[in-house]
Amino acid sequence: MTGSTRTPLNAKQATEVVADPWRVVADRLVAGYRTGSMVRGLEFVTRIVDAAEEANHHPDVDLRYGSVHLALTTHSAHQLTEADVALANRITGIAAEMAVEKLVGPVTAIELAIDAVDIGAIRPFWQAVLGYSDGNDRELAELADPTGRLPSVWFQQMDEARPQRNRIHFDLCLPHDEVHERLQAAITAGGQLLSDEFAPAWWILADPEGNEICLCTWQERD
Repeated sequence: MTGSTRTPLNAKQATEVVADPWRVVADRLVAGYRTGSMVRGLEFVTRIVDAAEEANHHPDVDLRYGSVHLALTTHSAHQLTEADVALANRITGIAAEMAVEKLVGPVTAIELAIDAVDIGAIRPFWQAVLGYSDGNDRELAELADPTGRLPSVWFQQMDEARPQRNRIHFDLCLPHDEVHERLQAAITAGGQLLSDEFAPAWWILADPEGNEICLCTWQERD
């Protein structure tokens, strides 16, 4: 991967060329690093900012007391590109130079899905009550937190109302090579696998009272 071109990449292509600990989750490259202190984290972020300015491509950065969390996507293209991989690999190099270790823990993203017969009727309510803005061009029904901190919301079209069934569920986006472990853990904890019809794109699970969650990966979505 050379330069910082914005040539589009699908999730599989990005996964094959990005360095550890970066993972494709939903439509982003994400990584976390354990810094141990705010001062060390700020030093790390400063190096990242310098590299981002040089590349004219910038990550989302969450600086916490003992860790730094990063996400990359090419907003202008609404997808991953070579520029994201190039900067992610540069950040991996910076972490190695500073002896900053990757963060051990789950790398996930969560979305809220709402089933609706008339999406146009309920969408304004959810946009107003959450204070969200319109999502990107690829998901016309999506609502997004303008600060980029809270889960996005999307609407799933129903043919007819389904009483006695929850109509709001979570979509938990996971790295493709971690989803089976999480799936088994959820079942062991009392969950039920409702459907694997759409696997490996997503599996539908429910808790003991029937509340649903989908475990999602990037696979078979491109």
